[in-house]
Amino acid sequence: MGMVFTARRLSGEELATVLADPGTVGTLFDGGPDEVDLDKAWHGLHYLLTGDTYEIRGDAGPAILGGDPIGPDLGMGPARLLMPDAVRAVAAGLDAVDDATLRARFDPEAMSEAEIYPHIWDDGDDEFDNYLLPHFTALRTFYRDTAARGDAVLLAVT
Repeated sequence: MGMVFTARRLSGEELATVLADPGTVGTLFDGGPDEVDLDKAWHGLHYLLTGDTYEIRGDAGPAILGGDPIGPDLGMGPARLLMPDAVRAVAAGLDAVDDATLRARFDPEAMSEAEIYPHIWDDGDDEFDNYLLPHFTALRTFYRDTAARGDAVLLAVT
């Protein structure tokens, strides 16, 4: 299966529950409508948004690997929590990145050399158009909608 990324929107009530009992974090990821699943595109998107393998840079940088650790290990460490103010900042940062800018940052050779997971970048531009771009669009929409609702976000790579 490999390492996959999921983000889940948390209402105010769910956020209060998670803060009171971080052990509940793992039970919240259920594949429902309050989630966005980036599959294995997470690392490629993080690289395109930040220009780095794991560092968090820029307003959109925390979209995938940001937040504060919370709860038990879910496979690749604990989930990470972005509070509503951080979600609004990430949403604005993602809205500032258009498809053409993201495409201009796509460099399959550099991504392969940087060992960006899932190591498929030598396949060429199809990976951008058919894999990264649709997942980026879903991520941007998720953050935009979550910010508009004033909700928090849980991030997990499992």
